[in-house]
Amino acid sequence: MSENHPNKEPFTNEERHQLQGDCESCFGLCCVALPFAASSDFAIHKDAGKPCRNLQSDFRCSVHTSLREIGFRGCTVYDCFGAGQKVSQSTFEGRDWHQAPESAKQMFDVFPIMWQLHELLWYLTEALALESASSIHDSIRDALDETKRLTDLSPEALLKLDIAVHRSRVNELLLRTSELVRGKVSHQQKGKKTYGRGADLIGAKLKGADLRGANLRGAYLIAADLRGADLRMTDLIGADFRDTDLRGADLTECLFLTQTQLNAAKGDADTKLPPSFTRPPHWN
Repeated sequence: MSENHPNKEPFTNEERHQLQGDCESCFGLCCVALPFAASSDFAIHKDAGKPCRNLQSDFRCSVHTSLREIGFRGCTVYDCFGAGQKVSQSTFEGRDWHQAPESAKQMFDVFPIMWQLHELLWYLTEALALESASSIHDSIRDALDETKRLTDLSPEALLKLDIAVHRSRVNELLLRTSELVRGKVSHQQKGKKTYGRGADLIGAKLKGADLRGANLRGAYLIAADLRGADLRMTDLIGADFRDTDLRGADLTECLFLTQTQLNAAKGDADTKLPPSFTRPPHWN
């Protein structure tokens, strides 16, 4: 077991549930509040605040089992980090936008803000489980507690929140966490190619590459070949994994991976994942 990942899972069962989408407890907010454009990911164009044509009156998707086949791949890779059920059941106390149409716009405007807060909770919770970042755990814990506090604000207070400022503060901590963890292997990477934030690696041929400790924050890895690559202790926050080939890759100790990223990628039974992640069904 690596010192960066102590002998415990980074999330308790309760925390994992709170930070993963639970559609049964949500009012279909991602299907209404968010916009999408006709593309390879979505078969149609939809404006923000307008219900998707596939959304039923019970807030369930009428084509859930065939989304990929009919051109809605984008829906299959999305996860709200639990923001949907938080807004539905806590912020608006279980009153849906059918029952209270006067609250609909406010609910739809609050959802993207809550999504960002829950995404930060995901990253901060992981950062707190990394032993190499123990020197800043107190700061991480303070940021985690503050972010949790913000998720309990009223709809009015959430809409007034400067989410960009809060994200910036948290991102500074996440970057410092990344540097502390990756510093453990940086001395082994001398002479190897380095990548900066937002690197353009679209279609890159990286089969079998040793990317341990690399900084791939925000990297464009669309359709990149990462078969058999070693991504342990690689910072993957915000990396674009659409159609990235991860067959046989080792992601067991990578940093800041999300289920959404995995869902967008290609993999197989030999892809090594951290214990708290689910192998996407389409990998089969």
